[in-house]
Amino acid sequence: MAMSTHPVRSREAFFGRHKGKTLSPNQQALISERLPEVAVDLSQKAPGELTCLFDAQVRDVRLEIGFGGGEHLHLEAGRNPSTGFIGVEPFVNSMAKMLVALEEDPRPNLRLYADDATFLLDWLPDASLAGIDLFYPDPWPKKRHFKRRFVNVRNLDRFARVLKPGGHFRFASDIDTYVDWTLDHIADHAAFDAPAGTPEAWAQPYDGWPGTRYEAKALREGREPVYLSFVRRP
Repeated sequence: MAMSTHPVRSREAFFGRHKGKTLSPNQQALISERLPEVAVDLSQKAPGELTCLFDAQVRDVRLEIGFGGGEHLHLEAGRNPSTGFIGVEPFVNSMAKMLVALEEDPRPNLRLYADDATFLLDWLPDASLAGIDLFYPDPWPKKRHFKRRFVNVRNLDRFARVLKPGGHFRFASDIDTYVDWTLDHIADHAAFDAPAGTPEAWAQPYDGWPGTRYEAKALREGREPVYLSFVRRP
């Protein structure tokens, strides 16, 4: 849902399926009843301090775009209770899995958004995020579909606006062409530093990385993930 003061626009960055297998009755109930309670409401004006969005007392806020099964986001929110997290996932089945996890193990420092991440990015205040995570986004491997990749000039501009100076944009992928694409786009953008370290170091997961089901599949099929981190320049 776009903020009411913005012109209405169709989804800009989500091109995949919105829904897969039929949800269980419990999942359907959670989507109907629990999701509105934890969702970020873009019809309201963004608060001056994003920390006000959370039931827990938090010092800063991080965003994960396309959290999939939610393994990383749920773990990180539990491991960092003084940080607020916003998770974006338009795929209904993945959102339902996260809501089930939250019923079993609540996270008062976690809020969710179930639509195109660009709507949320345009709603957020300037310099309001300590970090943005984009892990294993759809690579859109065919050249004619490259324009659908989430990493593009428009979205890097959005990241630059909402990240605090010194904040991190983290990107992980097992698709070489998308890794190269991202490195090239970062090199052409004035707001971000190139990733530190060597390509060998980029093959090492982030500290405390729990892995994901998609990542496990990639490794089984012989694709080596790359873990990049870009710093927002002052």
